[in-house]
Amino acid sequence: MTRLDVWAPNAARVEVVVGEGERVAMELAGDGWWWSEVASLAPGQDYRFSLDGGDPMPDPRSPWQPAGVHGPSRVVDHAAFGWTDSSWSTFDLADAVVYELHIGTFSPEGTFDGAVPYLDHLVDLGVNTVEVMPVNQFPGARGWGYDGVDLYAPQHEYGGPDGFKRLVDACHARGLAVILDVVYNHLGPDGNYLGAFGPYFTDRYSTPWGMAPNLDGAESDNVRSFIVDNAVMWMRDYHVDGLRLDATHAIVDMSALHILEQLVDAVWALDPTRWVIAESDRNDPRLVWARGGGGYGLDAQWSDDFHHALHAALTGERQGYYADFGPLADIATAWRNAYVYDGRYSVFRRRHHGRSPGAGISGARFFGYLQDHDQVGNRARGDRSSHLLTQPHLEAAAALVLLSPFVPMLFQGEEWGASTPFQYFTDHQDPELAKAVSEGRAREHAGFGGEVPDPQDPATFERSRLDWRERESSPHRELLEWHRLLLALRRSDAVAALRGAKLGDDHVAWDEGGRWLVIDRGPVAIVANVGEHAVRVPLPGASNRELLAASPSCGEAVAVHGDAVELPPGAAVLGGVSGG
Repeated sequence: MTRLDVWAPNAARVEVVVGEGERVAMELAGDGWWWSEVASLAPGQDYRFSLDGGDPMPDPRSPWQPAGVHGPSRVVDHAAFGWTDSSWSTFDLADAVVYELHIGTFSPEGTFDGAVPYLDHLVDLGVNTVEVMPVNQFPGARGWGYDGVDLYAPQHEYGGPDGFKRLVDACHARGLAVILDVVYNHLGPDGNYLGAFGPYFTDRYSTPWGMAPNLDGAESDNVRSFIVDNAVMWMRDYHVDGLRLDATHAIVDMSALHILEQLVDAVWALDPTRWVIAESDRNDPRLVWARGGGGYGLDAQWSDDFHHALHAALTGERQGYYADFGPLADIATAWRNAYVYDGRYSVFRRRHHGRSPGAGISGARFFGYLQDHDQVGNRARGDRSSHLLTQPHLEAAAALVLLSPFVPMLFQGEEWGASTPFQYFTDHQDPELAKAVSEGRAREHAGFGGEVPDPQDPATFERSRLDWRERESSPHRELLEWHRLLLALRRSDAVAALRGAKLGDDHVAWDEGGRWLVIDRGPVAIVANVGEHAVRVPLPGASNRELLAASPSCGEAVAVHGDAVELPPGAAVLGGVSGG
């Protein structure tokens, strides 16, 4: 026997359709909720809901969609899974080193179970946290996951509910925390049945990707619960340690208690050690300010400004939002402030943008990175930093990211300079939608020149799979070893005390003409030459510091003497007491 509940406030009659046709009437419980205990329904069996005698549809809170977004839902007994992580506990986010991955392209198998053998590589690298791109059911077998529709159901093609649980359990067994990327600002168009059940969406607002959820209008209480309960479910039933909330700037909620605050409250009630992390392009520190200080109380947010400053300075690109970035001074500003735009005028936006995080905020409230799925995959051909930068510049960027005051994040394959792109791919089964996505992608990048990969072409997906054999060949091997060395330094006694340091504590010097930066973090100094030629970089007390590490491209060419460091393009890390 299985109890089912569904919110359908506009229906006069609701039935459970079991298997191929048995119909069981549901009872109205109040507030638009219907329920039934179905004697013939057990875990592993399929069901759907019928409203007012209409065609059966999947459960809005379906735990499993083995036949895809249009198929029946399947009952899951979460208590039946044999977890082995009872001794696991989440650590302080300031100690995290995050690795973002996409299940479908991370391993040759493209499944939850297929990812498990590669977890030891992450541990050996020095990573302790895996961030998984969305895994809830989306149309077809290939996709990024941001157009999913069944928020409670892990993608069947990846391995379904038990497959995801096995992955999380395997991560915890290796000391790896798990952050799951979730999307609450919109749902995909294909297989989206929510609107048939109730007022889940509103036309008062819009998002770039589809209808906005109804979070502050009439009958919005149960829509809000739909989202908050989903967040809690991933942590309770799948043991994930944190959630990354996609594009929170597109979540429109004019309620006195914002949905993000409500979500944080629910997570705290479950386990105050779990993490809630936001993506936002507003540069609004209220996301991470404490609740008592007028903030939403989230644990951290992604720092796109740090990425943009690094990318623009190193690549020279100035198109789109990169028009707002470029000088090395922007890297220095981002390092000390997280935001480059903290109220300053944005040429790209043609207005003032952002707000200062304020004094005393921890760097661990922000993620710092050179690459992520968006910044790679939203390029016309999905080219990575390894396609755009020289090896010395990749090495210098790695030092700036991995030894930063932020929570460092790598994107899959970045550690060895993967040559495989990460392109935008989809597998929409609706012919009209598939055509619209393909044509829209081509129009979006028409000015790029050359052929834009078709998202619907299976070859676009196949090109994006990691080639793990590259790790053993040069120059990938040397870049991988550099990442390992940097992460070992981050764990060392010299640097450990700096994790979670307050923004603004570090001294940053730079020279636009000489193309170098020096970040003096007290116990360590990071000297980065991002130019094309060897330079002499002033560093007071350099002779009193020990050369802890030099990037492979520097080789033996780093010279420390007097108050200066001489080095070719690349980066060096020095330790010891600063000053004379």
